[in-house]
Amino acid sequence: MTRTEQTRTRRPKYEPTDRERLVLDQVENPRYDRQIVNGLDPFIDDGAPADMEGFYTPEELAELRELRGTDRDVESRMPVKITRHYFEMARVSPALQKLVKASADETANLEGDEDPAGQLDYSPVEGLLHKYEMALLYVISTCSAHCRFCYREELIARKDIAHADGTVKKKGLAQLKEVSDYIRAHNAAVETNGGAHPETGRPKLREVLLSGGDPMVLPNSKLAGWFTALAEAGVEVIRVGTKELAFHPDRFDDAFMSMLDRFHEVYPDVSLRLMVHFNHPDELLIKVGDGEYAKGENGQYQWHPSVKRAVDAVTSRGWICVENQSPIIRGVNDDPDALRILQRTLKAARIENHYFFGGRNIVAYKAFNVPVETAWRILNESQQGLSGVEAHARLTLVHFKGKTEVATVTDEPIPGLPGAENGVVVFKVLRSPADAGDRGKTAIVGRNPEALWFDDYDDRVIIDEAGLFNFQRPQRVRIPVTREGSNSAGPTRRTPAERHRDEEIHKHRTPVQPRTSSS
Repeated sequence: MTRTEQTRTRRPKYEPTDRERLVLDQVENPRYDRQIVNGLDPFIDDGAPADMEGFYTPEELAELRELRGTDRDVESRMPVKITRHYFEMARVSPALQKLVKASADETANLEGDEDPAGQLDYSPVEGLLHKYEMALLYVISTCSAHCRFCYREELIARKDIAHADGTVKKKGLAQLKEVSDYIRAHNAAVETNGGAHPETGRPKLREVLLSGGDPMVLPNSKLAGWFTALAEAGVEVIRVGTKELAFHPDRFDDAFMSMLDRFHEVYPDVSLRLMVHFNHPDELLIKVGDGEYAKGENGQYQWHPSVKRAVDAVTSRGWICVENQSPIIRGVNDDPDALRILQRTLKAARIENHYFFGGRNIVAYKAFNVPVETAWRILNESQQGLSGVEAHARLTLVHFKGKTEVATVTDEPIPGLPGAENGVVVFKVLRSPADAGDRGKTAIVGRNPEALWFDDYDDRVIIDEAGLFNFQRPQRVRIPVTREGSNSAGPTRRTPAERHRDEEIHKHRTPVQPRTSSS
């Protein structure tokens, strides 16, 4: 490509307003020494710090080394990464080790979808998802450390995946000007059409989530640039999804907090919400010699000092809301006692419990997901003994049709209802795309204690008002990915047109007959 052609294809640059400059010109960008260990090589080649040498056993490293260059290469699926702070917490916590340590088991079964819930079908602008009433932005493709169960493994690993336009490429990141232009155009169309977009039925785009990757890996100037640009575009609520409070709490220093204060001073009507990811109490509490958590005089659990300092810095600013959400992951936090302590401790620190998630059908999901009904029972048991305000969180699954609550699981048969001889699972749609037309609708299925995902209930649907089971799932065929992220196969998922075609076909299919007591 010539220099002239490069100029033609270069994206237009976003120009901050004078008001934005009142924030941007005062931002400090200190360097953060996370002491990151990247990849397995330092552990395999004795290049890790001396105190980390035993983090992997020789047997574990031998297994991982044997998989290199094969379809089961764990680093091709999800890169390995850990910070010094998280290592210090994980060295005495089997749960946290399971969260960040690569294992040969995770690629034993590579079934799954590179685009769970068909999110790319809702990407009108590169790096922006507009599935619900709010929008999500991919602003970075890495984190300080990497969770092995990450729901964005295709982004973090920079894999080539099928997009809605039929191309196969890596997920792109959001760009300031393109996002700003989209928000302004969408909201203008909503305003002139009486409060709903003429094509999608969506309301004003007033809330945006900065995601990735972890936005807190970005320098303060980049974060401030997103905050001010979104505020100028008319966004009323800005969320930041982050696990940095667990991975590197020192990131929440005076320079960062000063940037937030200045932003609030210039844009006082824009709300900030920090969506944090604490998965286990070992990420925030002090352990004593016997493995129990240290307690103060009043019985409150004692926080790790650096984590508490960071949390207090954020929660002391009353205009910032802080909410926690976490998946329930096998071997990490599939324990009602751990989740009870987590919910209680977070609420005491002014962090709300937002959602717990059942595992998504990502590539290799069978290594991480807890069965749906087991996850519901774990969360339900964990909330016994908690007050109403401590036990707000619900268990949800992210379906193509929308965010769906596992509302209840029953044990008793329901007389006269075929398929309910062993009890039922009730799903309820909490959020649905576009105009949210399916919100509140339900589906009832017969029990399947081994079910990890919706399709494991396909043969036992009783009632499906929500339409959770009346479309054909995307093909679960994995694109082989090299360590550089290239692929040798075609797309693994259908285009929007193909999905629409299949939905039309399945509207007229013969319903699956519920099980009878004799079946």
